[in-house]
Amino acid sequence: MRIIFMGTPDFAVASLQRLLTDGCEVVAVVTAPDRPSGRGQQLTESPVKKAAVAAGLPVLQPEKLRDPVFLETLAGYKADLQVVVAFRMLPEVVWDMPTIGTFNLHASLLPQYRGAAPINWAIINGETETGVTTFFIEKEIDTGQMIFQETESIHPDDTAGTLHDRLMVRGADLVLKTVRAIESGRYPRVPQPMSGDLKAAPKIHRETGEINWHRPTEAVRNFVRGMSPHPTAWTHINGKMFKIYAVSPAEQSDFKAEPGEVHTDNKRFLRVKTQDGWLSIDELQAEGKRKMTTEEYFRGNKL
Repeated sequence: MRIIFMGTPDFAVASLQRLLTDGCEVVAVVTAPDRPSGRGQQLTESPVKKAAVAAGLPVLQPEKLRDPVFLETLAGYKADLQVVVAFRMLPEVVWDMPTIGTFNLHASLLPQYRGAAPINWAIINGETETGVTTFFIEKEIDTGQMIFQETESIHPDDTAGTLHDRLMVRGADLVLKTVRAIESGRYPRVPQPMSGDLKAAPKIHRETGEINWHRPTEAVRNFVRGMSPHPTAWTHINGKMFKIYAVSPAEQSDFKAEPGEVHTDNKRFLRVKTQDGWLSIDELQAEGKRKMTTEEYFRGNKL
């Protein structure tokens, strides 16, 4: 079965490598164009491109997915199946091209958390379980018929980063399982419910990341965990913007304060009042500085 793989970040690399290790016939890879990055604005290849080149696979990097030259080239590979992991939205002319169709790996237990940031929102909302789902792509985003799902527990101290890494591995195994099932001709196609108590996972923008200290302590802690290490929660302290990577519940303090007010000794601790308690800021990053612990910050700075 001839497969075209589509993806860009590290999350997708694990799935591509899993397919190749198991001997699947990946005939080409589609990924993002090289982009300038870093201080020198050097052109940088996507992680998926690096993995594809290392494996000797042809790589397509279209700026526009409807480009006639790209579509002609893509059709020339005569793929039976396309596998999508962490890639752009595909136009119908692309996802409908293979004879079997195109399936996507989504980092949630669909139909819950459809959208661009399922890992972040699952933690932000205080979930204790999530997972990965493979499903066939259809016109409406993340609504196609489901093939397989695998669950993954969310640990109390998980961040979006630690959960991402576990789902990346679990997802790679599920992608391979899905490909082999499709290859055998024995696989489910389960319609998704389109209504009910469904939680969304919309894209997170910069303004989404501001911490609301008027919320309960656990809700704020979940928010910081769900935004760490990327795109990162942030707040203003004494008029300066700080990224906040880690917080932990602090002992109740006799220091009288309103939500958002700070209590610190400028040496060891930095606490912020929430709706119903206090949180210690454990890891932070001031503008123009590197990420560091609170104690490291206070060795050269004061509030």
